[in-house]
Amino acid sequence: MSVMVNVNGQLADQARAVIPVFDHGFLYGEGIYETVRTYNGVPFLFDRHMQRLRTSAAMIALPIPLTDREISERFDATVAAAHLGRDGHEAYIRLLITRGVGELSYDPAACPTPSVVIIAKPHVDPPAEAFALGVKTTIVSIVRNHPATVNPLIKSNNLLNCALAMQEAYTRGAFEGIMRNVHGELAECSTANLFIVKRGTVLTPPLDAGLLAGVTRAFVLEIAAALGIPAREQTLHDTDLFHADEAFLTSTTRELLPITTVDDQPIGGGIPGPVTERLLTEYRRRARALTARL
Repeated sequence: MSVMVNVNGQLADQARAVIPVFDHGFLYGEGIYETVRTYNGVPFLFDRHMQRLRTSAAMIALPIPLTDREISERFDATVAAAHLGRDGHEAYIRLLITRGVGELSYDPAACPTPSVVIIAKPHVDPPAEAFALGVKTTIVSIVRNHPATVNPLIKSNNLLNCALAMQEAYTRGAFEGIMRNVHGELAECSTANLFIVKRGTVLTPPLDAGLLAGVTRAFVLEIAAALGIPAREQTLHDTDLFHADEAFLTSTTRELLPITTVDDQPIGGGIPGPVTERLLTEYRRRARALTARL
């Protein structure tokens, strides 16, 4: 197993993979990305990730030079070159598309050809104790981007807003930072979507609170509906989180991870709750079933 990088169709190891410094992804953070992981060696929810990729691209007028099938083929080649996706060695795959190489200008016409980068490396699950005991989070002072600035619906390569939030969380010894929007409403975590459970109902902030439309977030809402667990979007504030019976975060690489502490205050009983555990079990079952090879 190793790390492999595919830059515009050319494979290289991580020490030799390069992109020009005049790429606008480097100069201005102009670009979008998706993170996908495999189950059974198959990229999970690939079609949904590609749909969101194209939505993000449209929001910054960035042409995507490849079809979904061509992206899939590059995924397969990069994963195979890293000796992943087989024998139980699952892959973490990051796809980045930038404006491309051009002159020092904000004019998109300065970059005629987008750059396409794929990184494949071994997927690493969170520690088992994180699922068994839950994780500590903190509500950070960094405010989530207002949709009229850099819209959080764009899964942008420019992650400074989230990086600053996570760095603040690190200084407090937290696993994740929870961000509010400009109105003081809870939005999302720095690298994940946020859920709470109250009296058996699963609640998550609405998209218009200013957050990324998480692929895992949407899948969890579908699972809840299939299991007969009430689930809906709802505006949430700090007090809703502190008085929740359960809380959890969701992301592609971490599935559903229980939150048992916020700002040193235990949530619910300070242990993962039954609704979270039921959703996680069904999530994993479906992930394995949907990626089972014939």
